[in-house]
Amino acid sequence: MIDSAFDRQLDGYGLTTAKILYRLPDHPALLQTYLWQDYDLAPAFPELTRFLDFWKRELDGPLHSVEVAYRRLVGGWEWRSVEQLSSLH
Repeated sequence: MIDSAFDRQLDGYGLTTAKILYRLPDHPALLQTYLWQDYDLAPAFPELTRFLDFWKRELDGPLHSVEVAYRRLVGGWEWRSVEQLSSLH
């Protein structure tokens, strides 16, 4: 059984980290940092977009800024089955 995170990577997902700065509801002059990380698809980032929509809809701390780092860890070109590897020897 293939791990779902690995399966997503084979489908083109990459590790995405977002540094989210938001204002504290009771002290709007202060900024707080929240780090979000999941597998997502660049450049649209649908998972991050869903999370930020949830944040705006459900949480009190207004967003200040979001910085995104993205890296594909595994691509289909790097994957070979055991049968393919054994035929190379």
